Amino acid sequence: MVKNMQSFCSLLVRLLAFGATLSAAIVMATSHEKTNFFSLSVEAKYSHTPAFKYFLIANAIGSAYSFLLLFIPTAGLLSDLVIASDVVLTMVLTSGISAALAIAYVGKEGNSYAGWLPICGQVPKYCRHVTGALIAGFIGIQLS
Repeated sequence: MVKNMQSFCSLLVRLLAFGATLSAAIVMATSHEKTNFFSLSVEAKYSHTPAFKYFLIANAIGSAYSFLLLFIPTAGLLSDLVIASDVVLTMVLTSGISAALAIAYVGKEGNSYAGWLPICGQVPKYCRHVTGALIAGFIGIQLS
């Protein structure tokens, strides 16, 4: 009974991690907004920033990995390999969200020392999408 419950909980956590990382990837991929700022046309897309691209790729890899693990038994010869792979994946997801979070912070707050202005006042929908993707990414890291 306990073994079945443990297997069920492991499957549930893997399924939730799959959903969170897939959601983070989809929300980031759909983040774009075009606006006019003083007669200048400004377009904000995730693909304009390498850190956001890396975040998207890391979460896509995380969702594919979590999906594949849904079909691998937790006990057995592969359990040590799965644990090691989980650690590597968590590091990849953490580095992806760290890079994306640094760029998102600069986009929201700007950097007066470098002369970079915040953009979230001009493209709020884009910033909300990125924030949602980052939240889903954090949840995915906690579950993976």
